[in-house]
Amino acid sequence: MAKLPPVTQLTDVVTRILGLNPGTFTLQGTNTYLIGTGKSRILLDTGEGKASYLSLLVSTLSLDQLTISDILLSHYHLDHVGGVSDIISYFASNNLPLPRIHKYPYAEDKVKCQPLEDGQVIKTEGATLRVVTTPGHTEDHVAFYLEEERTIFSGDCVLGQGTTVFTDLEAYMNSLLKMKSFQPTKIYPGHGPVVQDAISKLGEYYQHRLERENQIIKVMAQLGGTVTAREIVEVIYKDYPKNVWEAAERGVVMHLKKLEKDGRVERLDGGKWLLKREAKW
Repeated sequence: MAKLPPVTQLTDVVTRILGLNPGTFTLQGTNTYLIGTGKSRILLDTGEGKASYLSLLVSTLSLDQLTISDILLSHYHLDHVGGVSDIISYFASNNLPLPRIHKYPYAEDKVKCQPLEDGQVIKTEGATLRVVTTPGHTEDHVAFYLEEERTIFSGDCVLGQGTTVFTDLEAYMNSLLKMKSFQPTKIYPGHGPVVQDAISKLGEYYQHRLERENQIIKVMAQLGGTVTAREIVEVIYKDYPKNVWEAAERGVVMHLKKLEKDGRVERLDGGKWLLKREAKW
Protein backbone atom coordinates (compact mmCIF):
# COMPACT_ATOMS: atom_id res chain seq x y z
CA MET A 1 0.00 0.00 0.00
CA ALA A 2 1.33 3.42 -0.95
CA LYS A 3 2.36 5.62 1.97
CA LEU A 4 -0.23 8.31 2.71
CA PRO A 5 1.03 11.90 3.10
CA PRO A 6 0.19 13.62 6.41
CA VAL A 7 -2.19 16.00 4.58
CA THR A 8 -3.92 15.35 1.26
CA GLN A 9 -6.50 17.46 -0.54
CA LEU A 10 -8.58 14.65 -1.98
CA THR A 11 -11.17 16.82 -3.74
CA ASP A 12 -12.29 20.45 -3.72
CA VAL A 13 -14.48 19.53 -0.74
CA VAL A 14 -12.45 16.96 1.24
CA THR A 15 -9.01 17.18 2.83
CA ARG A 16 -7.60 14.19 4.72
CA ILE A 17 -5.37 14.81 7.75
CA LEU A 18 -3.71 11.78 9.33
CA GLY A 19 -4.00 11.35 13.09
CA LEU A 20 -0.26 10.46 13.20
CA ASN A 21 -1.01 7.32 15.24
CA PRO A 22 0.07 4.39 13.03
CA GLY A 23 -0.38 0.86 14.37
CA THR A 24 -1.45 -2.71 13.65
CA PHE A 25 -5.14 -1.84 13.75
CA THR A 26 -4.98 1.87 12.82
CA LEU A 27 -2.91 1.19 9.66
CA GLN A 28 -1.12 4.47 8.81
CA GLY A 29 -3.17 6.24 11.45
CA THR A 30 -6.70 7.50 11.89
CA ASN A 31 -8.01 9.49 8.96
CA THR A 32 -9.59 12.78 9.96
CA TYR A 33 -11.28 14.92 7.34
CA LEU A 34 -11.79 18.65 6.83
CA ILE A 35 -14.97 19.03 4.80
CA GLY A 36 -16.33 22.04 2.90
CA THR A 37 -15.17 24.76 0.52
CA GLY A 38 -15.57 27.94 2.58
CA LYS A 39 -13.55 29.41 5.42
CA SER A 40 -15.61 27.49 7.98
CA ARG A 41 -15.17 23.72 7.71
CA ILE A 42 -16.48 20.57 9.34
CA LEU A 43 -13.94 18.25 10.98
CA LEU A 44 -14.77 14.54 10.98
CA ASP A 45 -12.99 12.64 13.78
CA THR A 46 -10.02 13.93 15.75
CA GLY A 47 -7.37 11.21 16.08
CA GLU A 48 -6.34 9.89 19.48
CA GLY A 49 -4.92 13.10 20.92
CA LYS A 50 -1.34 13.22 19.65
CA ALA A 51 0.25 16.66 20.10
CA SER A 52 1.75 16.31 16.64
CA TYR A 53 -1.77 15.91 15.19
CA LEU A 54 -2.97 19.16 16.76
CA SER A 55 0.05 20.96 15.28
CA LEU A 56 -0.67 19.45 11.86
CA LEU A 57 -4.35 20.39 12.04
CA VAL A 58 -3.59 23.97 13.14
CA SER A 59 -0.98 24.45 10.40
CA THR A 60 -3.45 23.13 7.81
CA LEU A 61 -6.14 25.53 9.02
CA SER A 62 -3.72 28.46 9.16
CA LEU A 63 -2.52 27.93 5.62
CA ASP A 64 -5.85 29.15 4.22
CA GLN A 65 -7.11 30.96 7.34
CA LEU A 66 -9.77 28.33 7.99
CA THR A 67 -11.75 27.58 11.11
CA ILE A 68 -13.88 24.67 12.31
CA SER A 69 -17.60 25.18 12.92
CA ASP A 70 -18.49 21.57 13.79
CA ILE A 71 -16.74 18.39 14.87
CA LEU A 72 -18.44 15.13 13.89
CA LEU A 73 -17.44 11.91 15.66
CA SER A 74 -18.02 8.56 13.99
CA HIS A 75 -17.92 6.50 17.21
CA TYR A 76 -16.51 6.42 20.72
CA HIS A 77 -13.15 4.68 20.13
CA LEU A 78 -10.20 6.68 21.45
CA ASP A 79 -8.41 6.90 18.12
CA HIS A 80 -11.40 8.88 16.78
CA VAL A 81 -12.40 11.03 19.77
CA GLY A 82 -9.13 11.42 21.69
CA GLY A 83 -8.18 14.71 20.05
CA VAL A 84 -11.38 16.58 20.93
CA SER A 85 -10.19 18.15 24.20
CA ASP A 86 -6.93 19.43 22.68
CA ILE A 87 -8.78 21.02 19.77
CA ILE A 88 -11.33 22.69 22.05
CA SER A 89 -8.53 23.91 24.35
CA TYR A 90 -6.67 25.40 21.39
CA PHE A 91 -9.76 27.26 20.16
CA ALA A 92 -10.53 28.52 23.68
CA SER A 93 -6.99 29.70 24.40
CA ASN A 94 -6.92 31.59 21.11
CA ASN A 95 -10.31 33.24 21.70
CA LEU A 96 -11.83 31.50 18.69
CA PRO A 97 -15.50 30.41 18.50
CA LEU A 98 -15.70 26.87 19.85
CA PRO A 99 -16.77 24.18 17.38
CA ARG A 100 -20.03 22.36 18.04
CA ILE A 101 -19.40 18.68 18.77
CA HIS A 102 -21.80 16.06 17.39
CA LYS A 103 -21.99 12.35 18.11
CA TYR A 104 -24.54 9.55 18.26
CA PRO A 105 -25.30 9.04 21.98
CA TYR A 106 -23.50 6.29 23.87
CA ALA A 107 -23.63 5.47 27.59
CA GLU A 108 -19.84 5.69 28.01
CA ASP A 109 -19.39 9.02 26.22
CA LYS A 110 -16.98 11.29 28.09
CA VAL A 111 -17.34 14.26 25.74
CA LYS A 112 -20.41 16.49 25.90
CA CYS A 113 -21.96 16.37 22.43
CA GLN A 114 -25.03 17.37 20.50
CA PRO A 115 -26.79 14.06 19.66
CA LEU A 116 -26.82 12.86 16.08
CA GLU A 117 -29.88 11.15 14.58
CA ASP A 118 -30.27 8.92 11.55
CA GLY A 119 -31.02 11.04 8.46
CA GLN A 120 -29.97 14.29 10.13
CA VAL A 121 -28.33 16.82 7.79
CA ILE A 122 -25.35 18.97 8.74
CA LYS A 123 -24.23 21.63 6.27
CA THR A 124 -21.36 23.95 5.61
CA GLU A 125 -20.41 25.86 2.48
CA GLY A 126 -19.95 23.31 -0.32
CA ALA A 127 -20.94 20.26 1.73
CA THR A 128 -24.18 18.61 2.81
CA LEU A 129 -23.60 15.64 5.13
CA ARG A 130 -26.37 13.17 5.93
CA VAL A 131 -26.04 11.02 9.06
CA VAL A 132 -26.26 7.26 8.42
CA THR A 133 -26.48 5.18 11.59
CA THR A 134 -24.29 2.10 11.06
CA PRO A 135 -24.03 0.02 14.25
CA GLY A 136 -22.02 -3.17 14.35
CA HIS A 137 -18.41 -2.06 14.67
CA THR A 138 -19.69 -0.32 17.80
CA GLU A 139 -23.29 0.29 18.81
CA ASP A 140 -22.88 4.08 18.40
CA HIS A 141 -21.18 4.01 14.99
CA VAL A 142 -22.35 6.40 12.27
CA ALA A 143 -21.27 7.07 8.69
CA PHE A 144 -21.82 10.29 6.75
CA TYR A 145 -23.06 10.59 3.17
CA LEU A 146 -21.71 13.61 1.27
CA GLU A 147 -24.51 14.55 -1.09
CA GLU A 148 -22.48 16.83 -3.39
CA GLU A 149 -20.05 14.02 -4.27
CA ARG A 150 -22.27 10.96 -3.68
CA THR A 151 -19.47 9.65 -1.46
CA ILE A 152 -19.58 8.20 2.04
CA PHE A 153 -17.37 8.57 5.10
CA SER A 154 -17.44 5.03 6.47
CA GLY A 155 -15.60 5.45 9.77
CA ASP A 156 -14.46 1.97 10.80
CA CYS A 157 -17.26 0.09 9.00
CA VAL A 158 -15.05 -0.13 5.92
CA LEU A 159 -11.29 0.35 5.86
CA GLY A 160 -9.06 1.31 2.96
CA GLN A 161 -7.10 -1.92 3.47
CA GLY A 162 -8.05 -5.21 5.08
CA THR A 163 -11.20 -5.83 7.12
CA THR A 164 -12.52 -4.37 10.35
CA VAL A 165 -13.69 -5.78 13.69
CA PHE A 166 -17.23 -5.67 15.02
CA THR A 167 -19.22 -6.19 18.22
CA ASP A 168 -22.51 -7.25 16.59
CA LEU A 169 -22.18 -9.15 13.32
CA GLU A 170 -25.85 -9.04 12.30
CA ALA A 171 -26.03 -5.28 12.87
CA TYR A 172 -22.72 -4.83 11.04
CA MET A 173 -23.87 -6.73 7.95
CA ASN A 174 -27.10 -4.72 7.89
CA SER A 175 -25.02 -1.53 8.08
CA LEU A 176 -23.02 -2.60 5.04
CA LEU A 177 -26.26 -3.04 3.10
CA LYS A 178 -27.53 0.31 4.36
CA MET A 179 -24.44 2.14 3.11
CA LYS A 180 -24.68 0.30 -0.20
CA SER A 181 -28.28 1.52 -0.62
CA PHE A 182 -26.93 5.08 -1.00
CA GLN A 183 -25.03 3.94 -4.13
CA PRO A 184 -21.89 5.88 -3.19
CA THR A 185 -19.20 6.36 -5.80
CA LYS A 186 -16.28 6.39 -3.33
CA ILE A 187 -15.62 5.65 0.32
CA TYR A 188 -13.53 7.83 2.62
CA PRO A 189 -12.57 5.28 5.32
CA GLY A 190 -11.54 5.80 8.94
CA HIS A 191 -8.17 4.20 8.15
CA GLY A 192 -6.26 3.65 4.92
CA PRO A 193 -6.56 5.04 1.39
CA VAL A 194 -9.72 6.15 -0.39
CA VAL A 195 -11.81 3.27 -1.75
CA GLN A 196 -12.49 4.15 -5.38
CA ASP A 197 -15.17 1.52 -6.15
CA ALA A 198 -17.52 1.81 -3.19
CA ILE A 199 -20.24 -0.59 -4.36
CA SER A 200 -17.74 -3.31 -5.13
CA LYS A 201 -15.98 -2.90 -1.76
CA LEU A 202 -19.23 -2.98 0.22
CA GLY A 203 -20.28 -6.12 -1.62
CA GLU A 204 -16.85 -7.64 -1.01
CA TYR A 205 -17.09 -6.93 2.74
CA TYR A 206 -20.57 -8.46 2.95
CA GLN A 207 -19.54 -11.53 0.96
CA HIS A 208 -16.42 -11.93 3.09
CA ARG A 209 -18.56 -12.23 6.21
CA LEU A 210 -20.75 -14.88 4.56
CA GLU A 211 -17.66 -16.79 3.45
CA ARG A 212 -16.14 -16.59 6.95
CA GLU A 213 -19.40 -17.90 8.40
CA ASN A 214 -19.33 -20.89 6.05
CA GLN A 215 -15.64 -21.41 6.77
CA ILE A 216 -16.32 -21.59 10.51
CA ILE A 217 -19.04 -24.18 9.95
CA LYS A 218 -16.69 -26.22 7.77
CA VAL A 219 -13.84 -26.09 10.33
CA MET A 220 -16.22 -27.11 13.14
CA ALA A 221 -17.33 -30.09 11.04
CA GLN A 222 -13.72 -31.06 10.36
CA LEU A 223 -12.65 -30.77 14.00
CA GLY A 224 -15.73 -32.64 15.22
CA GLY A 225 -17.22 -32.59 18.69
CA THR A 226 -17.08 -29.42 20.77
CA VAL A 227 -14.62 -26.66 19.87
CA THR A 228 -13.52 -23.29 21.20
CA ALA A 229 -13.24 -20.09 19.20
CA ARG A 230 -9.45 -20.20 19.63
CA GLU A 231 -9.30 -23.70 18.09
CA ILE A 232 -11.21 -22.36 15.08
CA VAL A 233 -8.80 -19.39 14.84
CA GLU A 234 -5.79 -21.72 14.92
CA VAL A 235 -7.08 -23.37 11.74
CA ILE A 236 -8.45 -20.40 9.80
CA TYR A 237 -5.66 -17.98 10.73
CA LYS A 238 -2.74 -20.42 10.82
CA ASP A 239 -0.84 -18.39 8.20
CA TYR A 240 -1.47 -15.03 9.92
CA PRO A 241 0.80 -13.41 12.56
CA LYS A 242 -0.19 -14.49 16.06
CA ASN A 243 -0.50 -10.87 17.16
CA VAL A 244 -3.80 -10.67 15.24
CA TRP A 245 -5.23 -13.90 16.68
CA GLU A 246 -6.84 -12.22 19.68
CA ALA A 247 -8.81 -9.84 17.46
CA ALA A 248 -9.58 -12.73 15.09
CA GLU A 249 -10.93 -14.75 18.02
CA ARG A 250 -13.29 -11.93 18.98
CA GLY A 251 -14.54 -11.90 15.39
CA VAL A 252 -15.05 -15.66 15.39
CA VAL A 253 -17.05 -15.38 18.62
CA MET A 254 -19.28 -12.78 16.97
CA HIS A 255 -19.84 -15.16 14.06
CA LEU A 256 -20.64 -18.00 16.45
CA LYS A 257 -23.19 -15.82 18.27
CA LYS A 258 -24.90 -15.05 14.96
CA LEU A 259 -24.81 -18.74 13.99
CA GLU A 260 -26.34 -19.57 17.38
CA LYS A 261 -29.13 -17.08 16.70
CA ASP A 262 -29.60 -18.70 13.28
CA GLY A 263 -29.91 -22.12 14.93
CA ARG A 264 -26.77 -23.56 13.32
CA VAL A 265 -24.54 -23.96 16.40
CA GLU A 266 -25.11 -24.48 20.12
CA ARG A 267 -23.26 -22.68 22.90
CA LEU A 268 -22.02 -24.90 25.75
CA ASP A 269 -20.30 -24.19 29.07
CA GLY A 270 -16.60 -23.35 29.23
CA GLY A 271 -16.44 -21.42 25.97
CA LYS A 272 -17.27 -24.52 23.93
CA TRP A 273 -19.46 -24.61 20.82
CA LEU A 274 -21.18 -27.51 19.10
CA LEU A 275 -22.15 -27.69 15.45
CA LYS A 276 -25.73 -28.81 14.98
CA ARG A 277 -25.96 -31.87 12.76
CA GLU A 278 -28.18 -30.21 10.16
CA ALA A 279 -25.82 -27.25 9.62
CA LYS A 280 -24.42 -27.06 6.08
CA TRP A 281 -21.80 -24.93 4.38
